[in-house]
Amino acid sequence: MKRLLNGLIILLFFLPELLLAQRLDKESFSLIPESLSIYFRDKANIKGKIAIDSVIVRNREILIHFNQVLSEYPLRPYSVSASYALSYLNLPIIYRDKELKLYSNKKLLEELVPPLYLGAEDKDHLKRYDKLKSQIQEPPLLIRERGGYKITGGLQNRHIAMWQSHGYYYEQKLLRWEWQRARFFGTVEDLYTQSYVLPFLVPMLENAGAVVMLPRERDIQVNEVIVDNDDPSTGYSEPSGLWKDSDSSGFYREKDIYLSGENPFRSGSARESVITGSGRKSFVVFRPHIPERGEYAVYVAYQSHPSSTKSALYTIHHKGGATKVIVNQSMGGGTWIYLGTFLFEKGRNDDGFVELSGILSEKGDVLSADAVRLGGGMGNIAREPSKNGESEKRPGSLNSASSKRINPDIKSPEFKVDLQTSGYPRFTEGARYWLQWAGFSDTIYSPDENSSDYNDDYMSRGRWVNVLSGGSAKNPKERGYGIPLDLAFAFHTDAGITPNDSVIGTLAIYTRYSEDEDLYPTGEPRFNNRYLSDIVQTQIVDDIRALYEPLWQRRGIWDRSYFESRVPKVPSMLLELLSHQNFADMRYGLDPSFRFTVSRAIYKGILKYLSLSSGMDYVVQPLPVNSFSATFEKKEVRLEWAPSQDSLEETATPDGYMVYTRINGDGFDNGRFVSQPEILMQVESGKIYSFKVTAVNKGGESFPSEILSVYKAPQERHTVLIVNGFDRLSAPKSFASSDTSYAGFLDFIDSGVPYLYDISYVGSQYEFRRSVEWSDDDSPGFGASYADYETKVIAGNSFDYPYIHGKAFAKAGLSFVSCSRDAVTSSRVRMNDYPVVDIIMGKQQSTVTGREGNRIRYRVFPSGFMHYIRDYAAKGGKIVVSGANIGTDVWDSPGIDNESKDFVNQVLKYTFRSNNASRTGKFKGAPNPWDFKGSFTFSNTLNPKIYCVESPDAIEPYGEGSHTIFRYSDNNLSAGIAYKGSHSVVALGFPIETIESEEKINEFISYLIKFFEL
Repeated sequence: MKRLLNGLIILLFFLPELLLAQRLDKESFSLIPESLSIYFRDKANIKGKIAIDSVIVRNREILIHFNQVLSEYPLRPYSVSASYALSYLNLPIIYRDKELKLYSNKKLLEELVPPLYLGAEDKDHLKRYDKLKSQIQEPPLLIRERGGYKITGGLQNRHIAMWQSHGYYYEQKLLRWEWQRARFFGTVEDLYTQSYVLPFLVPMLENAGAVVMLPRERDIQVNEVIVDNDDPSTGYSEPSGLWKDSDSSGFYREKDIYLSGENPFRSGSARESVITGSGRKSFVVFRPHIPERGEYAVYVAYQSHPSSTKSALYTIHHKGGATKVIVNQSMGGGTWIYLGTFLFEKGRNDDGFVELSGILSEKGDVLSADAVRLGGGMGNIAREPSKNGESEKRPGSLNSASSKRINPDIKSPEFKVDLQTSGYPRFTEGARYWLQWAGFSDTIYSPDENSSDYNDDYMSRGRWVNVLSGGSAKNPKERGYGIPLDLAFAFHTDAGITPNDSVIGTLAIYTRYSEDEDLYPTGEPRFNNRYLSDIVQTQIVDDIRALYEPLWQRRGIWDRSYFESRVPKVPSMLLELLSHQNFADMRYGLDPSFRFTVSRAIYKGILKYLSLSSGMDYVVQPLPVNSFSATFEKKEVRLEWAPSQDSLEETATPDGYMVYTRINGDGFDNGRFVSQPEILMQVESGKIYSFKVTAVNKGGESFPSEILSVYKAPQERHTVLIVNGFDRLSAPKSFASSDTSYAGFLDFIDSGVPYLYDISYVGSQYEFRRSVEWSDDDSPGFGASYADYETKVIAGNSFDYPYIHGKAFAKAGLSFVSCSRDAVTSSRVRMNDYPVVDIIMGKQQSTVTGREGNRIRYRVFPSGFMHYIRDYAAKGGKIVVSGANIGTDVWDSPGIDNESKDFVNQVLKYTFRSNNASRTGKFKGAPNPWDFKGSFTFSNTLNPKIYCVESPDAIEPYGEGSHTIFRYSDNNLSAGIAYKGSHSVVALGFPIETIESEEKINEFISYLIKFFEL
């Protein structure tokens, strides 16, 4: 009765105005959407048409409601002002005395502007946005050790849930495991998005201080080792007697293969210890037996209780030393928590174990110990056929599961089918399988009740977000793991095809309502999803346009009801970065530098959104340093470098640097902070020291520099300078025929150069005809690719080749130092100070990212570098230069010039003959005056250890005194030359570091040392 009375009072209050309000004919206002369509035409590539849904005139104002299309444009104060101005000018004259209000998607246009883009003059609007902020902060899940710098303007104490699209899954209808998308242009979306998220985006977020949670395996290591309290033979021990069984169940791997519904975190037990004093006696040791030397992700499992310690200290002992991570065990119990990735030696040893201690805990805290897992491993979830299921299509998808050639009326066969695991590394599989291995309930990873793994996979991710955050202040009413997630981010690349060479571009998707709710549990409006989507999309498009492609397409900001953006109970968005099906997009998308830029843009967008939501100023982490050098100064090593200026972010300025050290090929240590771009380091003779540097500021830590190495021989003779000129990162070679009939990637000529490694390559493209259309994922048409590499990790540019060359010089008793090419051209290092200079060119080659006509990068011999080499040679220097394109890049690359040819002829004493000189990778000594001899093989196929040289150069002697010293075994083309005269040169059409073994590299270098009379 009271509610009815209040309603009548409100109705009577507004009745006069309601009686005066009138809904007008939209046709009278048709000029308004037409003018806005023209104005917004270049703001984004949106297919829909701006239209008016309704026009309402009230006593003092006129309200124009546009359709949702207008809200899909990126609105800014100036475009909102322009919209009002254009609308006012096109109003019928009789209404121009009214106050105009413009709406789209049930919001005033001015409310569609993200607060980030409002200036001081918009303070009235900023006040309105204050109430949208979520101020809830909780202690973080974990704190990683950082030396000498503190993050205060980054993503400290933030928790981000993120997933890289799909993954390998079991299709019950076809009785097989398969990808959720088709193989195009040498990759598949299920793996392609990993090539952004794992090597670039996640490290950037973590370097900014965030805790990043993934529902798919992040470790590419195919070995897996588990140390568990339920099986002490695995390496579990309790040196003290202060432990007892927990009331909660714990992890135990009781079998090799798991069926749906089986939970390994319900199979075992956990241990616990109540801290009674300092906590020094409350510790356990997990000492694994490592099957193979390599890098392994370290995960820990424990149980969470109301009295759990918030300061469990895990110390990971690895080949680089010991790294500490503090874990808040009051959250995250009962699943795998990632601590970091480290280098471990084979076997069970004293520098390869994890120690859990209660030394930092308070008296009365409960410390929990369950299991430690190292490595990603192979898939171990077995599947079997079931009933047919439906699937959700996403925008632009040509190949979602529902479009397969399967008659929905045909049931699965009634014959017996053996249980099948994928046979693939776990990192390739979809979220549905990792979540089961990580202890989540089958209500989370199989909401479709095993009828469709495809549906389970995309539905599980949003549900995982909610159970992960359940019980935290961000999602207090739901039971869960208590991790206070700040946002969820879905990374996809399924956006359609164009018939020509135009780019599809970037689409952002959010969901405004979920089950008619417009608020998150924190009280934060769900409409903030649009701000997140706009900010991230804007950052991506702006950065791509600035650095790669001015014509990069910006698509809409869609409010759509997709599961991955609708279900999470934290701010969420779904990104369609580009189209992996579209050739023009992928000419950029296969380039690792482009992936770095995009990932950095996403990180910056997330940083800016979360800083906005907390009312804090942000600082962007710096770019990697440049012009790095490591040279001797008396008995010390001088390290020098230069900070990189970020033209796109004024806050990305370093406040200091971290210097990391490696000795004799072990792992890097935890680093040393320095405030200036230089440092003197003590070294011992007889050991190879390697260094890398990062830049740091209040926003976090940059990616590392290249790795430089030095060695001081116990009995010094000469010091070799190794110059690393190989910094190339690139996509495979591409082409497009002039008649637009054929296009694609020719990776058999040049597979490109990944950053460190590539986990997204599936096989070479075999369909180059643009006219062949997609008909099925098994017959995708133009861009279709083989599948012979899709379980393999492909080696790329490790930026660590001075170490490989240097080891061989050290083996021969010579000292060596190293530097980047830019350290020479900036005069930081003088080549004239060294009797021999070894120049590493690897697969350096002039490279264009994307369409022809774009900026050329990675020249073998930039003009400034040629000047310094020429000067060194004029003073009688001794030069080694090796690389796959040292002839090709001078004679057969964009922008070639006579100056470069003359330099190579007159100074380096060779000329170019062929750029496809060998298919076998074998070469042998040729008759020569200096007794170069032997037979060798270099890497010419894709492999996980060293990058592949598909097309080495044939180079021939030029001028008197120059002779062929090696020939390719398959055709006797000249593989390398040597010259002795006013100066000395050895030039090789293949990279030394790719020779098949360390022993063979040592043998090869011994011939160089003899030739140079060192």
